[in-house]
Amino acid sequence: MARMTAARAAVEILKREGVTQAFGVPGAAINPFYAALKAAGGVNHTLARHVEGASHMAEGYTRTHPGNIGVCIGTSGPAGTDMITGLYSASGDSVPILCITGQAPTARLHKEDFQAVDIAAIARPVTKAATTVLEAAQVPGVLQQAFHLMRSGRPGPVLVDLPLDVQLTEIEFDPETYQALPVYKPTAGRAQIDKALAMLCAAERPLIVAGGGIVNADAAELLVEFAELTGVPVVPTLMGWGTIPDDHRLNAGMVGLQTSHRYGNATFLESDFVLGIGNRWANRHTGGLDVYTEGRTFVHIDIEPTQIGRVFAPDYGIASDAGAALELLVTAAREAREAGSLPDRSAWAESAQTRRATLQRRTHFPDTPIKPQRVYEEMNRAFGPDTRYVSTIGLSQIAGAQMLHVYKPRHWINCGQAGPLGWTVPAALGVATADPGCEVVALSGDYDFQFMIEELAVGAQHRIPYVHVLVNNSYLGLIRQAQRAFDIDFQVNLEFENLNAPELGVYGVDHVRVAEGLGCKAIRVTDPEQLLPAFEEARKLAAEHRVPVVVEAILERVTNISMGAADIDKVNEFEDLATEAGHAPTAVVPMA
Repeated sequence: MARMTAARAAVEILKREGVTQAFGVPGAAINPFYAALKAAGGVNHTLARHVEGASHMAEGYTRTHPGNIGVCIGTSGPAGTDMITGLYSASGDSVPILCITGQAPTARLHKEDFQAVDIAAIARPVTKAATTVLEAAQVPGVLQQAFHLMRSGRPGPVLVDLPLDVQLTEIEFDPETYQALPVYKPTAGRAQIDKALAMLCAAERPLIVAGGGIVNADAAELLVEFAELTGVPVVPTLMGWGTIPDDHRLNAGMVGLQTSHRYGNATFLESDFVLGIGNRWANRHTGGLDVYTEGRTFVHIDIEPTQIGRVFAPDYGIASDAGAALELLVTAAREAREAGSLPDRSAWAESAQTRRATLQRRTHFPDTPIKPQRVYEEMNRAFGPDTRYVSTIGLSQIAGAQMLHVYKPRHWINCGQAGPLGWTVPAALGVATADPGCEVVALSGDYDFQFMIEELAVGAQHRIPYVHVLVNNSYLGLIRQAQRAFDIDFQVNLEFENLNAPELGVYGVDHVRVAEGLGCKAIRVTDPEQLLPAFEEARKLAAEHRVPVVVEAILERVTNISMGAADIDKVNEFEDLATEAGHAPTAVVPMA
């Protein structure tokens, strides 16, 4: 038998589970693991500037390709607590990442040793498992179980905490005979699928709601095939955006209070049946449940059995991996088509496209300072269908989801449930690391950008190029808009006159100089006509210098982005709507 330290055994297991990339920050209590990482080779490591940043890089890495598992590493104490936000984000969005932390020696646990905290207890509510390994011989089994849990059922994160002495203890371990545990995923039965399809066929105006579970299952092609077989329009959720291309004739648009389309909400309100696949009925998608559910029959398919009925009781629920369910749905639909029992949905599908061509929001504004809608219009012109967009939260993300176009799964990479400010920069670095040949474009408001701005230096150091579109109104825009309900505008204004950059006026932080100081390139745009040239220049700079390139658009201070407070039939449209084709020139469906 081979004899090695538990730390070396841990690294060998990572390699055999397919890990080739990790993100982290070393420290005293995790140094034995780092020594093993260096000695073993085979796992590239990117040094983050903040341990939370490392966790978000791991998230971005996982979300980019099917089968990826991002790994983040930190020392004891605050390194683990810093990564809790990343674990929460990954848990909420069903993203498998592995967090490895160092820990004080076992003899010093529970004695208030320096940087000794019960990180497993802290992390347990936001992970599938969190374990402090007290016996070195258990390290292989704990890690084997970690990968099994991350991949099985509803995917999610796991934390493994390794005390210093445990890492250093030698154990018997043969990496050549290591074998991963089989992955468990529930699968629908044919009788369940037949019933769901019969319910769909009995409806007059059915819709499919496509969630992020379809992305996790790598089943977007099956979704499109099923939609085409049945002729049923598809509503992607924010996490499922890209499962059906935006320009597909059966894409009905997104639904919700915020990241939605006028035509998407209108079509949903006309529907009488909804088949949800791999979605969780998030409240910003549904709005008030009375309006959302009234007059509709619901079938819900989800990999997590306890997700069925969690938000509201569907008329029929099926616990199944989205891919397994869609394989059966496609088979059943083919058989039904051959038997001539599939209803003709062409008129219903055409009505959804008619709404797409008429119920549009205006993007073309010539105003200076720039209106945000114009930024997204020019992004549509500048960046092609292979672009991977990365964004987290705020008016920038909401408006971007309303106006940008996505054509492929994993090309809108968004933190959905947690929405932590600062997520975008490190997540984009993780995405660009996972797919260095693809164009990656991040989207942030000024506050999100400032939260973890130091991670730009990681891109400069490790030569990770991407384009970061920064829309700056020097405001906490989403919070300001929410405060309208309280008739306040309180502690959300970021404006100040920068003594070192008087040319900025009240816009305060000189993001261009900060980005340049961190080793990146940056361009500031104040004229809407210069947005497209700036984006084109940014692409060239990123390719030439292999660093992040920031394009900062100076916006008007106050813009209220379309959204509702309660129900999807009462979304407020604050700006002029499109009434002619020139008002929304980059719309996928030209305005009628």
